[in-house]
Amino acid sequence: MRLCRLIPAVFLAVALAACGAPEPGSAPEETAAPPAESAAAVEPESAGPSLAAIADGDHRSAENRARNASRHPVETLEFFGLQPDMTVVEIWPSGGWYTEVIAPYVNEKGTYVAAHWDPEDEREFVRNGVKGFTDKLAERPDLYGNVQMGVLMPPEKWDFAPEGSVDMIVTFRNIHNWMPRGYAEDMFAQFYKVLKPGGVLGVVEHRGNPDVEQDPKAASGYVNEAYAIQLAEAAGFELAGKAEINANPADTKDYDTGVWTLPPTLRKKDEDREKYLAIGESDRFTLKFVKPAA
Repeated sequence: MRLCRLIPAVFLAVALAACGAPEPGSAPEETAAPPAESAAAVEPESAGPSLAAIADGDHRSAENRARNASRHPVETLEFFGLQPDMTVVEIWPSGGWYTEVIAPYVNEKGTYVAAHWDPEDEREFVRNGVKGFTDKLAERPDLYGNVQMGVLMPPEKWDFAPEGSVDMIVTFRNIHNWMPRGYAEDMFAQFYKVLKPGGVLGVVEHRGNPDVEQDPKAASGYVNEAYAIQLAEAAGFELAGKAEINANPADTKDYDTGVWTLPPTLRKKDEDREKYLAIGESDRFTLKFVKPAA
């Protein structure tokens, strides 16, 4: 397995925020206060920055922070059950929008694995995509010092995590990319393989109209929720929950240029721009699956 740990020249400490509070009530009057050193010894362990603090952090561009209102990273990751000591794989993180939130959160106690494209691919845009991502990580070793890079380029390369080694896998708006290439089923099977028993798969995708038959190529970018559930269950996953965190009922899903008609892509550019801006980003389903523990 080819996993490359990014090792910074100098590790910087991430600021820690104190957490916890004493139990309600007060000591009896005759009980003496403990010595200062004893009190310090029983103080609760400090915790790292919260997801909310990281999502709004100044390491993120103003443009990326503005999209929090549409992509709801804090609520989504909390729904999936992300914890700071987990080993988390993000599938095809692209430019790293979600990486900016997940990787700093698990940097101290856990591990973030980017299942990205092949840096040695013959296509220049693929190589440039990986380079742009790794350059981003190298700029902030204090936040991304525990990141690992893996290669996920079906159908040949699945080199991103050992079997049964991962606590959580997350993927955001990717199923429609796998369907026309014919390896959506293989993707879910691989996710099942590398997750630990009891591990979580979190999925967000553009939600198709359930009254319209699923296009097997997902040319519009929309995927029916029931179809996504079917893919995951066929691989062995159990559906653990649904959330409407990323729902948008204003999305009519009937655009001649597909989901990319809406922001942030705005494929039609100035044509009906205000109309599509008013609709906002796509309606998306948010699903949590679990690999059975037994």
